[in-house]
Amino acid sequence: MTRTRPLLLATLLAAASTWSVAQTTPAPAAGPAATAQASQPGAGPRAQRWAERRAQRLEQLKAQLKLSPAQEGAWSAYTAAMQPPAQRPARMNHAELAQLSTPQRIERMQALQAEHQQFMSQRLDAVKAFYAQLTPEQQKIYDQQSLRHGPAGRGGMHGMRWH
Repeated sequence: MTRTRPLLLATLLAAASTWSVAQTTPAPAAGPAATAQASQPGAGPRAQRWAERRAQRLEQLKAQLKLSPAQEGAWSAYTAAMQPPAQRPARMNHAELAQLSTPQRIERMQALQAEHQQFMSQRLDAVKAFYAQLTPEQQKIYDQQSLRHGPAGRGGMHGMRWH
């Protein structure tokens, strides 16, 4: 109890000061495109860093695979298909779900799951098409790299997140 009280007080103080700073900071003037982009969930420096890291990993993978000129077309199609969607898929809004009956909630969850399944199917098709163009040696390299950055890798599920 004695340890949690100072921690709770410090947390509340930090939250209050953050809120007060956020209230007094004037918003910079921005054009409609910047405003629309900033209103997108996930927009901002964190999303930009994530996109930069993703681009670096793709470049590293391409260098490791040592693709032939004949494989460049398959690589281009693969990287285009693996880009995140322009607009984030719908997410479960817990406030909205609370207003629904249980059958309606389950139907909503099924609809979201179907969207996710469609997204994963498109990615699977892209991987299969690219993988078929690789030599057995390149396939081994691809398998090792995708294992490092996929669900079982050091990034956990972060490599596969789409929402």
